[in-house]
Amino acid sequence: MIKTEFGIIEDIGETQEYSYDPEKYQCVCIDDAYIDDWWNKLALLKTYFHSLDRPEFGLARWGITLIPPDSLPGFQEIMLSDKRINEDVHLRGLADKIQDAISRNKKIHKMFCCINRYKIIK
Repeated sequence: MIKTEFGIIEDIGETQEYSYDPEKYQCVCIDDAYIDDWWNKLALLKTYFHSLDRPEFGLARWGITLIPPDSLPGFQEIMLSDKRINEDVHLRGLADKIQDAISRNKKIHKMFCCINRYKIIK
């Protein structure tokens, strides 16, 4: 089963490259199947792959994606439109994380979400 983690980076460096650190970013985890289902819609969101000097759209299939504040409402809309949110505590946790990032951006100059995909081997 593949999982995707989302967390908030409080202070981002313009040239810093980010690596996997779920505890540092207090990540929440969802099943990657949701990302697959949302893929075409997510591809319209402005993002960065691994660092701010790599602008892209959508999510990096593997590794770190930085989602800028301007893209968070679109990401939130994609996620909240999924009816499975009522059945999955992890999706609700992600909804809370996105709302927290959006709300706190009013106080913090730069706020990004960090995504990392990994495979759980059982």
